[in-house]
Amino acid sequence: MADDPYEILGVPHSATDDQIRKAYLKLVKELHPDVNPSKTAEERFKKVTAAHDIIGDPERRRQYDTGEIDASGEPRRPTWRTQGAGAGAGARGRSGPIFEDFGDMFSDIFSGAGRGGGRGGFSMRGRDVRYTLDVDFIEAVQGAKKRVTLTDNGVLDLTVPEGVADGQVLRLRGRGEPGVAGGESGDALVEIRVRAHREFRREGDDILVEVPITIDEAVLGGKVEVPTVGGRVQLTIPKGTSSGQVLRLKGKGVRNATTGATGDELVTVRIVLPETIDDTLSYFLSEWRQKHRYDPRK
Repeated sequence: MADDPYEILGVPHSATDDQIRKAYLKLVKELHPDVNPSKTAEERFKKVTAAHDIIGDPERRRQYDTGEIDASGEPRRPTWRTQGAGAGAGARGRSGPIFEDFGDMFSDIFSGAGRGGGRGGFSMRGRDVRYTLDVDFIEAVQGAKKRVTLTDNGVLDLTVPEGVADGQVLRLRGRGEPGVAGGESGDALVEIRVRAHREFRREGDDILVEVPITIDEAVLGGKVEVPTVGGRVQLTIPKGTSSGQVLRLKGKGVRNATTGATGDELVTVRIVLPETIDDTLSYFLSEWRQKHRYDPRK
C-alpha cells in the first residue's frame, strides 16, 4: 500500500491547497534529477510527484479524504471474509460474509439495491480516466471545439472553455470507465497543455507582447500596428517613448471565466535602429550630442 501523500509532502491533513502546492514545489526543487541525481532522491521524487497527483487535485483529494480512493489513486474495494464454524458462526447459526472495511466509501463507490444495484444490492462506480490535450495559445484564450482520441480508439468531443490555463483539468462527467453491476460511469479528466506562441505570453489574465519601433517613432511619437489575439490594432506611441517602456491595451487580454473580467495586453516597445546608419543621421546626431549631451545611466 502506498504511503500517506500528506506525510510524503510533509503537510497536515488540514493543509490548504496553497500550502500543499508550496510544499510540493519546495521538494521538487530539492529532489529533481537535474539537481540531485542520486538514486534515493529519484525514488523520493517519484513518491512526491505521485502524492501531489492525489492531494494536489481538489477532486482527487476529496476522494482520498473520504476513502473513495487509496494513496495510489485506485478505488478502494471492500475486504470480505467468510465466517466459518468457529467463533461467531454459532451466534447466527450459519456462515456468511462479513464486511471489514467500513467508511465513507459507501456513499459514492457503492450504492444500494434501491439504486439498481447488482447481486447483493451493491454496485461500483467506474474509474476515472485521464487524458492530455494540446491546444494552441489562441484556442486557449478564445475557446475551441476539440476532439480527444480515447484508449479504446473511440473519440471524445469537448469544448475548451474561453480563457483556459495551461495545466487546467476539464472534467467530463460519465465519460470514464463504465460502472460495475449498474454503477455509474467514472469521469474523463482532460489536462490542457497550451502550446507556446511566437509572439504572445500570458501572465495571469494579461497578455504580453513585444513590438519594435523606429528611432523617429520613439522621438516624435506616432501610431503603429500591433498584434492581439483578436487581430491587429493601432497603438499610439507617445512622443519621447523609451525602449522597454510598457504600453497598455485595455481589455485585449484573457477573459476570466470566474470573475467575467478581461485582462489587458501589455506591449513592451523596443527601439530598433536602421540596418545602415547613413551620413545624414550620423551628422545630425553628432551635432545634437554636442549641444544636448545627457547620461541616462546616472
